[in-house]
Amino acid sequence: MTAHQPPEFFEEAPLYEPRRAVYPQAVHGTYRRIKWAVLLVTLGIYYGLPFVRWDRGPNAPDQAVLIDFPGRRFYFFFIELWPQEIYYLTGLLILAAIALFLMNAVAGRVWCGYLCPQTVWTDLFQAIERLTEGDRREHIQRNNGPWTAERVVRAGIKHFLWLMVAWWTGGAWVLYFSDAPTLVRDLATFHAPFIAYAWIGILTVTTYFLAGHMREQVCLYMCPWPRIQAALTDEHALNVTYRYDRGEPRASVKKSATLRENGLPAGDCIDCLQCVHVCPTGVDIRNGPNLGCIQCGLCIDACDAVMTKIGRPPRLIAYDTDLNITARQEGQQPHFNIVRARTILYAAILAVIGGIMLFTLATRHAEAVNVIHDRNPIFVRMSDGAIRNAFTVRIINKRLEARAFALTISGLPGSFVEVIGAAPRSDGRVVIEVGPDQTREVRALVTDYNYALPPFTPVGFHLLDIATGERADTRDNFRRP
Repeated sequence: MTAHQPPEFFEEAPLYEPRRAVYPQAVHGTYRRIKWAVLLVTLGIYYGLPFVRWDRGPNAPDQAVLIDFPGRRFYFFFIELWPQEIYYLTGLLILAAIALFLMNAVAGRVWCGYLCPQTVWTDLFQAIERLTEGDRREHIQRNNGPWTAERVVRAGIKHFLWLMVAWWTGGAWVLYFSDAPTLVRDLATFHAPFIAYAWIGILTVTTYFLAGHMREQVCLYMCPWPRIQAALTDEHALNVTYRYDRGEPRASVKKSATLRENGLPAGDCIDCLQCVHVCPTGVDIRNGPNLGCIQCGLCIDACDAVMTKIGRPPRLIAYDTDLNITARQEGQQPHFNIVRARTILYAAILAVIGGIMLFTLATRHAEAVNVIHDRNPIFVRMSDGAIRNAFTVRIINKRLEARAFALTISGLPGSFVEVIGAAPRSDGRVVIEVGPDQTREVRALVTDYNYALPPFTPVGFHLLDIATGERADTRDNFRRP
């Protein structure tokens, strides 16, 4: 193979290959430090966020992030969402999907390599494994040897620590659904509800097996994203790439020196396999694009360390494109085309949807009114000839203090509205009291004497906060013979 030929990674490979144990070797470098930083930040947020307090006043919980199923509320710091505002969740899911597309267009599976929960927890579990079982070579030798007392103790400590991490992972999850300090106390004294223990058990088992035992198998066979992103990527996306234009043909350090002295081509790759040994999925990046490569960059750190030792330039493996490899082979300058139509489109969609969500969140009303017309009877003819329609009116108060609302109607000249259980005040207005952060449902009777109007007459219902002047409106139809 000459220096200008790519490695033979187009050979047909079996669809499935036998399961083989992967023992990732510890590595130090830029990308490993980035992964440690991401791990500490993300796990710190996950485990610590339930204990962060946020004062919302006397009528609301003080947990900063809380999914309150009994109260049917979602709290996120100063934001409180009601069930009917599920469209915000829809918007977040759309934003997450477009963000994944944008990441893929810029740097391939960068989500998988750094931010995916499977990657983060697997990194943590592998760190525990290296701490208890030793690094790659020591671990392999111990696993291939007989079961000794030391091996049993080391394995026992490893699995105990794995279970503790998995248990706290499940425990932290349920804390997002109840007041965290209270639930921790109830869990410790066995007074927590059964559903809390059940979910902790489920998440403990799944975390233990997925991060501890299945690891790369989740990325290879269970996760759909590698298949999806393969269909979304293009030739300009940066991927962890073996620069075969510089690395081939491979040879040992001594043999490369001999080849160069004789004027023969020799690549920088010395076939040390360090890039394979540090890979968490056991991929040989030198064989070209691979479904198992999660683009974590650890092979870059390993290869750079070797290149430094043998006095050759770093970045034999780097975030690059095949277009740049071809350009270098032809004597041209490489070009990184990150800002292009695809990335601009994804960024624009993110900006538009995010802007719409922020606008609706900033301008949403703290009150609302919904009206449902009675179905049976649709109308009632009174003894004096008047026509009466009955409505169910639901008033929503999203503020954390009690409020008084005046209910009025429009569209029916000469008509009036009565609310069962709410007597009109001296000024003639019907005022309805609604508690803090609550809804109230009342029965409203609308009576009309105008017989000349059509059978279906639009009628407006208007809700006015007496204290602040804020209002909400809705419409329905007044029915008559």
